[in-house]
Formats: sequence, C-alpha cells, structure tokens
Amino acid sequence: MQAILAAQKAAHLRDGAPSAEQRIDRIDRCIRLLVENRRAIEDALDADFGARSKDATAFTDVAGSIGPLKHAKEHLRRWMKPEKRKTTPAILGLFGARAEVRFQPKGVVGVISPWNFPVNLTFAPLAGILAAGNRAMIKPSEYTPATSDLMKAMFAKAFSEEEIAVVTGGPEVGEAFAHLPFDHLIFTGATGVARHVMRAAAENLVPVTLELGGKSPVILGRSADLSVAAARIMNGKTLNAGQICLAPDYVLAPHDKVDGFVEAARASVAKMFPTIKDNPDYTAIVAQRHYDRIKGYVDDARAKGATVVELKPAGEDLTQQEHRKIAPTLILEPTDDMKVMQEEIFGPVLPVKTYRTVDEAIGYVNGRDRPLGLYYFGADAAEQEKVLSSTTPGGVTVNDVIMHVAQEELPFGGVGPSGMGSYHGVDGFREFSHRKAVFSQIKKDIGPLQALRPPYGPGIRKYLEGAIKA
Repeated sequence: MQAILAAQKAAHLRDGAPSAEQRIDRIDRCIRLLVENRRAIEDALDADFGARSKDATAFTDVAGSIGPLKHAKEHLRRWMKPEKRKTTPAILGLFGARAEVRFQPKGVVGVISPWNFPVNLTFAPLAGILAAGNRAMIKPSEYTPATSDLMKAMFAKAFSEEEIAVVTGGPEVGEAFAHLPFDHLIFTGATGVARHVMRAAAENLVPVTLELGGKSPVILGRSADLSVAAARIMNGKTLNAGQICLAPDYVLAPHDKVDGFVEAARASVAKMFPTIKDNPDYTAIVAQRHYDRIKGYVDDARAKGATVVELKPAGEDLTQQEHRKIAPTLILEPTDDMKVMQEEIFGPVLPVKTYRTVDEAIGYVNGRDRPLGLYYFGADAAEQEKVLSSTTPGGVTVNDVIMHVAQEELPFGGVGPSGMGSYHGVDGFREFSHRKAVFSQIKKDIGPLQALRPPYGPGIRKYLEGAIKA
C-alpha cells in the first residue's frame, strides 16, 4: 500500500493538475465500468448478501452511481474556474489589486467504503474526487468479498494503479490503510469505527470526511396523510432491508395516531411484499452476526414489555429459511432502556414512540446525538418550520425519507457523531479540493501602502483611528 501511495503521489507531482478533459475521461471510464458490469455487480451483491434484490442493486448501486458521475462531468468545467473575491480594504481593488480562490487537487484521496452499498459508496465519492483532479486508493469492505474483488478487477481493467487502485483485505488491512499519509481520507461506516479511523488519520494530520449514521428520526405530524407517510417510511425501512445509514430509525407519532399508522404500515408492506421468504425483491441481512444483533434488539424489547408487530402478509415462518431475512417489524412504545433505542438498528425494525406535543417530539430528538437525517411528514407549514429550525440533523427530507441524499445540488453529510464534512455535486468538488487563496497586490507602491511600513508616522495613525472604533 505504501508503494502504491508513493507512486500516486509522485505521479501527481510529475503530471500536475489534470485538465478538464482528463478529468472527464476518468469519469467516463467509471461510467463505462458501471454500465458494462451491471449484471456482474448485481450477481456479486446477491452472493454477498445471500439474497439481495437485483433491481434494488441496479437502482441504488449502479444508476445511483452513474447519476453523480454524470452530474460532475457536466459541471466540473464551471466548478474549476477561480472564484473572485473582494479585496480588503475595498479601495485596493479600485487600484487594481485582486483576490481569488483557486481550486487545486489535493493529490491522493483514500476511500474506505462500506458493505451496505459498496459500489455506490465507492463511485459516488469518486465523482467529486475525480472532478477535483485527484487520484484515489480504495479499501472496500471485507463483508462483501465478491463485490470487493469485482471492483478491484474492474478498476484494474480501466485505470493504472497511478490513477485508481483498490486494496482488499480484512480489518488489519483496513487499519493499515487508515494510517497512510493520504492528502484526504473519506470513510463511510459506523461511528465506533470512525473514531479509530480519525485517530489513525490524525497521526499524519490527514483531513477527513466521515459519513456515518445514527438514529435518524421521523416526526409524524398530526396533519400527515398516514397512508402516504406509512408507504414512504416503510419503503425506506425495507429498502436493502433497512441496511442504510439514512434509514428511518424510529418514528415519533401523535399518541392518537399510532393505531392508524400501524394499519397503514401493514397495508403498505402487504402491497410491496405479498411474501417475504422467497421474494427476490426482499433483501437478506448481510451476515449472521448482524442478523443475531437485530433479532436480539427485538427479543430485548419484547422482554422489557414492548408490543412487537411483525408485518408478514403471507404469515410465513421465517425461522427455517435459506437466507437471513427478517420481516418488517414494528416495536410500539419502546423505552429508552431497550437496546433498540440505544443503537443504530441497520435493519427492518422500526420503533414507534408517541408524543402529545410537537415540542415534546423535538425535545426527544434534541436529547440525543445529532442524526444524519431527519424526516418530517405533515401539511402544517408552521409546524414544519418549527421542526426544521429547532433540530440539527445532517440533512432533512420533508414528506419522504432518504431522498435528500439523491439531490446532487445539496450537500450530504452529518454532524458530530453522524459525521463531518460533506460531499455530492459542487460540495464534493470543494471537499476534495484545496481552496487556495491568491491575493495579487497592485504594482505601484503608492503612499498609503508605504505608510503601513516603518518608520510609523501620521499615515498609519490616521488609518488606525479609522479602523479601531466600534
């Protein structure tokens, strides 16, 4: 790994910042890889998960990666242009001084991508990384080995190791990767692991972008259409079997709306998944330890008095199955001592808590770590604005879930335990660029400039009298 990084850094210094044409060529190669390997990607992820919807893979990992790459390709010429700024004091600008920000490639960016959307969360960051003119080293997850090996072969076919290199391996490889002196490092994954990654990066003062997760809440307003809200919430909770950093983690519902929400959720699941066990549209849990963890949350909640509602339209017995599928499950009135309310669920289990006032719901959200996403459903504009202005999630989708991540014109990122830094679109270009300040002084050495130099006299004192005042 050290040798690959050294080669990439040397190539960056040798070749300098790539032209717009070179950046577009690299992005085009990524797009072609996704188009040409679509079926192989679908098969690899299906094998890694045991059962993963191929249509969902095509939607989230293939099309969901091509979109950001095309967006970057379309706009990068404009993003690359220096950004003019005003001079201080402004009078210098009148005499010909100039201030600007130039966007310069950082060099080599390390990418640690996760298992839940291993292709998308490799290629989507690459849109900004390549648009900014960088090279990349990628460490994909060991939990999806078939997909990781496929990506390694894909990139090797289209890129030299000096441009993009993939390093596979287990936790020890990941740890060594995080310790490398990159010019920038982006990690997508669990908050607990992020602490180790950030600690490792700090040894080399490597700037980091951390895309994490947390317990993203849904606030169901009294004015919400329960049927529409439940359909959209349950779609978000069952996509990839809830193994999404932005999946709705729990619902805060008005105390008199819970029964209606449960029935609407039941109807929406029945419409999407008439069966669960052998349904190719329903994804399995990626590994046994994650399956056991999620089932443990449900068992713990049941033992502590929560009402557990399994949404199984066909009434199938899932205890005997080839794959690790868990039916969509509601946990009603969970308490804070339950594990399901303490950890990010990352599965198709949805706690539903009640509130009596929206202030109570907002207070509950604000009493916990700032989440990656927050979702509000309702038609009450004043209540919506209250929720938006009183909470600090990474991002918000109103009257749907997850969808703000798909907006290339919006920054995507977390706050504190849910992450730091943001990317997508122009924000990704800027995240992976060095924003170099350039000030060009006027050539003529006029009197006011001379007055700022010793020996100090009336000129600088007059300037100070004007500058030092309230």
